[in-house]
This record gives sequence, C-alpha cells and structure tokens, in this order.
Amino acid sequence: MFFDIVTIFPHFFDSSLKEGVVKRAIEADILKVRTVNLRDFTTDKHRTTDDRPFGGGEGMVMKPEPIYKALNVLKEEPPEARVILLSPRGKLLDQDLAGELAQLQRLILICGRYEGVDERIREHCADLELSVGNYVLSGGEVAALVVIEAVSRLIPGVLGCESSAEKDSFSDGLLEFPQYTRPGVFNDWEVPEVLLSGDHARIAKWRREQSLGLTYEKRPGLLNSAQLDEKDIKYLRSLGWKKN
Repeated sequence: MFFDIVTIFPHFFDSSLKEGVVKRAIEADILKVRTVNLRDFTTDKHRTTDDRPFGGGEGMVMKPEPIYKALNVLKEEPPEARVILLSPRGKLLDQDLAGELAQLQRLILICGRYEGVDERIREHCADLELSVGNYVLSGGEVAALVVIEAVSRLIPGVLGCESSAEKDSFSDGLLEFPQYTRPGVFNDWEVPEVLLSGDHARIAKWRREQSLGLTYEKRPGLLNSAQLDEKDIKYLRSLGWKKN
C-alpha cells in the first residue's frame, strides 16, 4: 500500500517511520510511505503556504494553490489514490473505516495547519474529510501517523501474527480482554487462575466475558452495534445491561 503525506513539515515523520511495525512493513516493501513537501509547490521566494483569512479573524489559513498543484502531480502517478483531508470536523476514524481504507492501494493524506485549509480544497479536491478524535491538534501530521498505523496493521503481512489484528479492541465491536504475562505473581498481584489452568474452553469463556464486561463498564455505547450472540446478551444482562 502507498501513503503520500502532503505536509509543510516533512521531517516530522523521520523518526516515527523508522520504528516498530511500520518500519518493518516498509523494509519488507509491504508499505511505501512518502512525504511531499508542500513548499515545493509554491511560486514565491518565501515559499508561502498560508495567508490571512478573508473576512478577518485570528490565525492563518493554508492556501489552495500549493495543495492543488501537489495533488495534480501526485494523481498523475499510479496507482489510483484516494485523497483524505485530515480535519477535526471530518468523519471519525474507527476500526471499520480503517478496514475499508486498508482495502485501497493508495492514500494521499493532506496535513492542515494553523486555522485549517482553504475550504475549496475540501469541496473540490478531497474524497474524504477524516478526524482521529473529538479534539484539536496543532496540525494534521500527528493525525496522519494515526491513520497510517491504524490502517497498515490491517494489511496482510504487516503484523508478525495475522490473527493479532482480529483480536484487537474494536475488531468485533468490543474492547479487548485483559492480558497477562510472567511472572505469575508480581508484588503480590496474581494472574487470574483460569489463565494458568490450561483449560482452553474456560480461558476462551473468561476472555469473552472480560471483553463484554470491560466494554459495558468503559464504552457501553459500543454494545449497540457489537457482534453479540445469545450467550453474550445473557451475560451482559446479568451485569445490568439493557439494549437500547
């Protein structure tokens, strides 16, 4: 899969792309990530990418011309790309959407800054406006890293164990069950006995109930769209859950 990141801070990504899962996927040629310096598409000697907003107000707005020129050049290259504008008012990224994006061959991520990007880019150039959360960042660069991480781990071959992504939180609409490792006792804190029992059926049942219980406790809204069977519903009702 190809990721093109359109940004005024290309070096922001230097260290992040050289660590962990993404680094290994790039080295294995499963992912290709390229930063595109927006200033290379300016025409003035100061390489200006922003200007004051029409109508007045605080801050600066990113100009449409450099972004438009960059997109035109990038779109000439194969494979076909989907253009994503990273913005706090965009569609919220979740596991389902990450899965949809992982099916594509190429994404172009536009990183906004300051008071945002000229509205004409959203209206005429972006295929999707995307948010990584209900909060505001100083720029889209951090959000771009979130998108790359969330999407790439769903691409076959990126994770060392293919089943890992299937067991992640949100993969079936629930939070993941608790995980433990050695030692069995640490500071007098013991690992649950069931995990040491060797009884795979009991362990599976315990993990499922833990996922259900944690989701009910911490993110109950997820249960309305989670994949639940009759046993799940019975257990949740024993905890006091009532389906909306």
